[in-house]
Amino acid sequence: MLNSLPNEQDRILAATIGGKPVVLFDGVCNLCSFWVRFAIARDPSARLRFAPVQSDLGQDFLRRRNLPTDVFESFYLIEDGQVFEKSTAFLRMVRHLRRPWPLLRAARILPRPLRDWIYDRIARNRYRLFGRRDSCLMPSPEVASRFVG
Repeated sequence: MLNSLPNEQDRILAATIGGKPVVLFDGVCNLCSFWVRFAIARDPSARLRFAPVQSDLGQDFLRRRNLPTDVFESFYLIEDGQVFEKSTAFLRMVRHLRRPWPLLRAARILPRPLRDWIYDRIARNRYRLFGRRDSCLMPSPEVASRFVG
């Protein structure tokens, strides 16, 4: 977990989004975009919301935490007033998907430093391995309401 939502502006943001979990992701990363599309297709209750870190909301989120606004090596899950990152964010995200995907949460038995080490290796090489887009993922009209920011 990165930290709790530190200020009233974040709490207002969470309430505005209806208290639903929000995934902040690298919108130009093909791997990240794949996982967003994957999650949307397997979240029939539409619990998850999404925002690229390149969006105004994402950039504001990063700035308020003194995180780089031009280098994106993690994605974040904002849920229940807390901010999760890296492998923990991913494992919390999959619990919202239909079966069998929540079973991936069993990976929590691995120590977080080991999970995050694996996550970091993939994150640092994701553009080379999976490529990148020239612009952020554009949602289709059917799922546009699930994107915020």
